[in-house]
Amino acid sequence: MKRWLLCPLLIVIGVVAFPFRSPAPLIYRAGEGWTYESVGGNGKWQRSRAKDQLEVAQTAFDKQDYSLAAKAARHLVKNWPLSDFAPHGEYLLARCYEQEGQDENAFKEYQKLLEKYPKVENYQEIVGRQFAICNRFMGGQWFKLWGLIPFFASMDKTVEMYEKVVKNGPYSDIAPLAQMNIGAAREKQTRFLNNNEPYIQAAKAYERAADRYHDRPKVAADAMYRAGLAYEKQARTAEYDQNTAGQAIATFTDFMTLYPDDARVKDGEKIIASLRSEQARGNFEIARFY
Repeated sequence: MKRWLLCPLLIVIGVVAFPFRSPAPLIYRAGEGWTYESVGGNGKWQRSRAKDQLEVAQTAFDKQDYSLAAKAARHLVKNWPLSDFAPHGEYLLARCYEQEGQDENAFKEYQKLLEKYPKVENYQEIVGRQFAICNRFMGGQWFKLWGLIPFFASMDKTVEMYEKVVKNGPYSDIAPLAQMNIGAAREKQTRFLNNNEPYIQAAKAYERAADRYHDRPKVAADAMYRAGLAYEKQARTAEYDQNTAGQAIATFTDFMTLYPDDARVKDGEKIIASLRSEQARGNFEIARFY
């Protein structure tokens, strides 16, 4: 036998003859994913009762050990989904994602919590946290690829999230703000697209807010005024849009009729006059052409 084979052969014989326990810092569990484990660390965070498991998660969260808290909370939700402690475990898991800057994952966990446990005590707080996450994305925060790499901003995805917030509590204090922000997100979308169609989508979102929350005059008035502005912006883009201008005039007229004491009535009158002047100019050009 050649000498260069002798050394590898002796190593193989040693490994087979004298087996040893090798630490496995990365452990995979179905439904929980990959987690880091120190040697002999399984018993340090896993418990045999849901209540004890929640205590582990809460203690870790209080100590700002979000990795351990998320691991313990995930284990609780997976193994005791029907227990009285599962809702708080799901809540802690979402909070851990939020604290670690994984807002999209946090939003999904909050949504899962509201859908699985609709009678959870802190329902309004959870909806509020979802709303705050939406606001960060509308403010320019990027969505992350695989939950890790900031990759792109998306008003479409942001609108989808706001719509879930509205659906979760359509008549809560937050819902009107979320519905209004759907319109604002659509208006902001025009900066990223080559067309101005989002102005129409924004106007529809504002109109929905005005209709749904007509019993809240401040919200409804602001929604109707902003719907008129969105139509007006669309009418003035590219070639003058006579139909959209007419929608803007009708919306501002309704606004002034329903809210005659609003401080923006004079502004609405000026916009209507300007739109009608532009309409007249457009009609004159058409007549001169023929």
